[in-house]
This record gives sequence, structure tokens and C-alpha cells, in this order.
Amino acid sequence: MLPENKKELVRYRLEMARERLHSSEVLLQNRSYKDSIGRSYYAMFCAVRALLAIDGQDFSKHAGVISYFQKEYIKTGKLDKRFSKYISQAFQIRNNTDYADFFLVSKQDAEEQYEKAREFLESVERYLQSEDARVSGKD
Repeated sequence: MLPENKKELVRYRLEMARERLHSSEVLLQNRSYKDSIGRSYYAMFCAVRALLAIDGQDFSKHAGVISYFQKEYIKTGKLDKRFSKYISQAFQIRNNTDYADFFLVSKQDAEEQYEKAREFLESVERYLQSEDARVSGKD
């Protein structure tokens, strides 16, 4: 069973992921497509950090978090490989929306990123629930 402080950290990071996903939806509805895309990325990022909390890991750079996720959760088959592509692409798009001059995004782009983030978060939540049940002997 996970120590209580790790469980609390996992719960906190999942709540942050849900909050960011909700913000992405609100921004999307209000036609703030670039900001919506950024929040979609951060929903995925926070979900990954919830996974890292289980392992007692964290990194100061986004690339480190993503690399660990790919090594420990994608290559091992714990999560579907499409999620590696989702977060990698979202990271790149988010960087472009934040830092590249004249980078344009459409409503369709923002909707696509929102749906991928929603699917990503749901998958991480299912994994964490099954892992908690397995560790607790409820499986």
C-alpha cells in the first residue's frame, strides 16, 4: 500500500489535472484556443506527475517528466503507446503557442487537444485505480 503522503500527492496532482482540463474546456468555449491548448497540455502533465508521485520521482524540467513517463509507463506497456504521442505533441504545440510568434491554432486544433487530454487523464485515472486495488489486495 502507498504511504499516505504519496496518496495525498497523487490525489492533489490528479485534482490539478482535472482543474486544468476544466479550464481548457472553458477557454475553448470562449474561443481562447491557444490558452485552451496550453491548459490541455498541463492537464496531461499533471496527470503524469501523479504517476511519478507513486514512484517517488519528480524532475525540474518538463522533458524529464515526459521522458520518465515514456520509459516507465509506455515502454513497459502500463499505458497505451498512443499516450506517448499525445503528451509529446501537446508539449510541442504548447511551446509553440507560448513562445512562437504568429503561431496560429484553430478551434479544431484546440478541440482535438482537449479530447486527447480528456482521454489521457481518464486513462491515467483508471490505471491509478487499478494499481491501488492491486496493491491493496482488492484485485
